[in-house]
Amino acid sequence: MSEVRGYKVFNPDWTCRGFQYEVGKIFEESVKPSCCDRGFHFCEKASDCFSYYPFNSENKVAEIIALGDVDSDGTKSCTNKIQIVREIPWDEVLRIVNTGKDCTGLCNTGNRNTGDCNTGDCNTGNRNTGNRNTGNRNTGDWNTGDWNTGDWNKSSFNTGCFNTEEPKIMLFNKPSDFTYRDWLNSDARYLLNQISKDVVEWIYSDDMTDEEKVAHPTHETTGGYLKVLDESECGQLWWGSLSEHNKNIIKAIPNFDAAIFEQCTGIKIDD
Repeated sequence: MSEVRGYKVFNPDWTCRGFQYEVGKIFEESVKPSCCDRGFHFCEKASDCFSYYPFNSENKVAEIIALGDVDSDGTKSCTNKIQIVREIPWDEVLRIVNTGKDCTGLCNTGNRNTGDCNTGDCNTGNRNTGNRNTGNRNTGDWNTGDWNTGDWNKSSFNTGCFNTEEPKIMLFNKPSDFTYRDWLNSDARYLLNQISKDVVEWIYSDDMTDEEKVAHPTHETTGGYLKVLDESECGQLWWGSLSEHNKNIIKAIPNFDAAIFEQCTGIKIDD
């Protein structure tokens, strides 16, 4: 059984989920580990720990070794035998969770960021690829708004510079009175986000095309095959399931054009 090294975060008193830990000791349970159910939980990446614990210097962070069976689920793992190897000082934690330098935030590849997940430098906001932004998700510099690709913007969703108002967006190749924020908050966008992906449908042999029969020769014994619908087929299935009220919400998008809608989504609008 191979050892797995990782990281674990604890409360300031070295407890986690009511269990008392101690640095340097080995803890073992006679259970089969199962994530979110039983076992000693940990993460193989230090930054992943803070998806489950606050990014707070008062919490304890330790390097651990999983010595027993390990169950993993995405970014977290658990084991039935764990060794708490050593406490990691907070300044070392900051270096581990950031590849950039002099950061006090989390998961930064840029430098001197107090926000999180920045690839740019000197950002107090989050997820910026630009520099010196107090807003979030900016690719430009010196923005206090969000989602800007230009510089020095007080508002959001700008591609230019020195803007204090959010711009209107094009819809169906024409100017509209919508800002991007209006679109983000719209009922139409909410409905479109309900389109399912990876929908499957059983196709009986009698309904299969010649091409499908060649691609799925086992249909002769199974009586058909399980077809994975493509995006346009999923979209058309979604459209057919909508009430007339919700269909009208889609059709009420400013400048709505059925031909352009079909070209972009693959969904044919019935008259």
